[in-house]
Amino acid sequence: MAQTISGLGVTVIVGVGEGLGASLCRRFAEAGHPIAMAARDAKRLAPLVHEIENSGGTAMAFSVDATKEEDVVRLFSRVEADVGQVEITIFNVGALRYLSSILDMPTEEFQNAWRTSCLGGMIVGREAARLMVPRSRGTIQFTGGMPSRTAGSKQAAFAVGKFGLRAVAQSMARELAPKGIHISHFVIEGMINNQRMRKLEPEKAAEEDGLVSTEALADLYYQVHRQPKSSWTFEVDVRPWQD
Repeated sequence: MAQTISGLGVTVIVGVGEGLGASLCRRFAEAGHPIAMAARDAKRLAPLVHEIENSGGTAMAFSVDATKEEDVVRLFSRVEADVGQVEITIFNVGALRYLSSILDMPTEEFQNAWRTSCLGGMIVGREAARLMVPRSRGTIQFTGGMPSRTAGSKQAAFAVGKFGLRAVAQSMARELAPKGIHISHFVIEGMINNQRMRKLEPEKAAEEDGLVSTEALADLYYQVHRQPKSSWTFEVDVRPWQD
């Protein structure tokens, strides 16, 4: 197994884009953790890897489809061999926001939404836990959203994935907390300040703190990771001040 230079364990972040995923990589790297970032196409993560390394951190990018078990198993095996011991795992894969009347819901689209949000989270969480439980320590965090608790009209496919992910996280927390593993689920009930949301909501984007700051979110994830065992948080909900 590779030994990390910093002495801190590796942070594995599955689902890295230009928004929250990138901010999570920067925040945990800033704290001294080597970063293993994963997306379907690792090549597009090269600028972020270089940015972290140029700032004195350690980072590697991996191509992973979180819904494919073999990809996730290979990811954790390679990280432990090439980067270091996994201490933190964050499942941040974007949900498939398929909106449709239940009268017209394609079965395949419903299944795909569940696989992306829920099945992928289970596989990533399971593989992380298999490494952490024998060590009696570790942090696993899941990114949820408003549909994790409230399913709106025409959101059956979108919400079922997020509802399911929350259930996976809650079950894992009850089982694994006594084994020393801190499981957390983040319900982001506002629109995140990323490129997509700035285009969809230009008025909110123009207002001060009108969208949820990815940097502030990443700092919150890190704060929860740093909580003492006597005061572990399972669920956090976040929204901008206007909401």
